This record gives sequence, C-alpha cells and structure tokens, in this order.
Amino acid sequence: MADERLIVALDFHTLDDAKKLVDELGDDVNFYKVGMELFYSVGAEIIHWLKSRDKKIFLDLKLHDIPNTVAGGLCSLMNLGADILNVHASGGFTMMKTAAEKLHEAAESRGVKCPKLIAITVLTSLNQLEWCGALKISDQVANFAKLAKDAGLDGVVASPQEAKLIRETCGEKFLIVTPGVRPAGSNVDDQSRIATPAAALQNGATHLVIGRPIRAAQNPREAALKILDEINGL
Repeated sequence: MADERLIVALDFHTLDDAKKLVDELGDDVNFYKVGMELFYSVGAEIIHWLKSRDKKIFLDLKLHDIPNTVAGGLCSLMNLGADILNVHASGGFTMMKTAAEKLHEAAESRGVKCPKLIAITVLTSLNQLEWCGALKISDQVANFAKLAKDAGLDGVVASPQEAKLIRETCGEKFLIVTPGVRPAGSNVDDQSRIATPAAALQNGATHLVIGRPIRAAQNPREAALKILDEINGL
C-alpha cells in the first residue's frame, strides 16, 4: 500500500499533463493535491478521474468568505468526493465553526463519510519581512492552529518550521499538512522555510505536499520513490 503521508501536487493547467504524471507514478502514490491552477482549468473532471482510480484527493481551494457562503461551498464540494478540503483560518472562528458543523451535518444527512477539513494558517510564501501582523509568523500560526482546533477542524496547513509548535499546542491527532518540503540536496534559492521530508515529519507533520521535485524530475517515479525511501527510513 502506498504511503499516504506523501501528497503529490498536480500543479498543471491541463488534464492530460495531470493524468500523465499520475499514470507514471502508478501504485506508488495514492494521494494527490488538486489546487486552483488545475481545478479552475478543468473543473470536477480531474476529481472524478482520480476517484475512478481509487486515489485520495486534497482539494486545495482555500475558501474564505462569510460563514454561510463558505459552509455552502464546502457542502457542494463534498459531493465531488475529495478526502480533504480547506479554508483560510483568517476567516475567523465563526466561519470555521460554521463550516465544520454544516459539513458534518451534510455528510450525515447524505450518508457519506465527511471529508477532513483543515485550515490555512499563514501562507508559506510569506517571510517575516513581508508579514505585516503584530505577532511573529510562528506565533500567529500557532494561534490560528488552536483557533481551528477549537472550531472543530481536523488540522491545518503550515510550514515545516511551525509543525513542532503546532503539535505541542494541538495534540497528537491534529493533522499538519506541510508544503515547502524539498528532498535533501535540492537546489533552492531560499532555504529559510524549506525542510526535508524527514525533518518535516520529525517536527510533527502528518502529510507532505510535494510538487516540483517530483513533477519536474527527469524520472518522476524515481524521484517519488526516493522521497518515500526517506520517509520510510525514519
């Protein structure tokens, strides 16, 4: 069985490109992230195609609006069969609480398994110089994570650097989905918010979202297997 801690990001514009990568990775990868770039281009077709191949899906659309609008949007997206949905924690406690409650109610009324609902804390593209909040980024991330847990959400999206603090704050069962992860030896311009898969998991992450190191590799399957070896070597 594929290690579901690895979520491969399908950051493509076309359905054909996404299908090609999934086919190349085969049974070695079972979990995929579908974000705005692909979903806004091809819509629900990619979700249906992935589910027809028994793949799990993190539908990364980052909903952020008034509480009832976000809750209604999530209930509509639930019909697609994604396994993880997300919202922005900056939408506030009431928005998150309403979203979680309405999503669970809708799942129960339809007799389906409720998808996990997680919150974006602070976008990993922001650094301390760009951040305009009163608190340090790490402190704000921890605050958002606790707010999300109190609102009834299942976890958060956060950088590997904040994973340890979130784990200490929110306990063992809280999901921590981490982008910004690169295999050891990767050539990146800014290492300040980058971690290896092993380091991210050791810090408390439950899932790793990895895109370019696999997508852009000469042999994507080989790149994915190398990451899985690192994960399984812990």
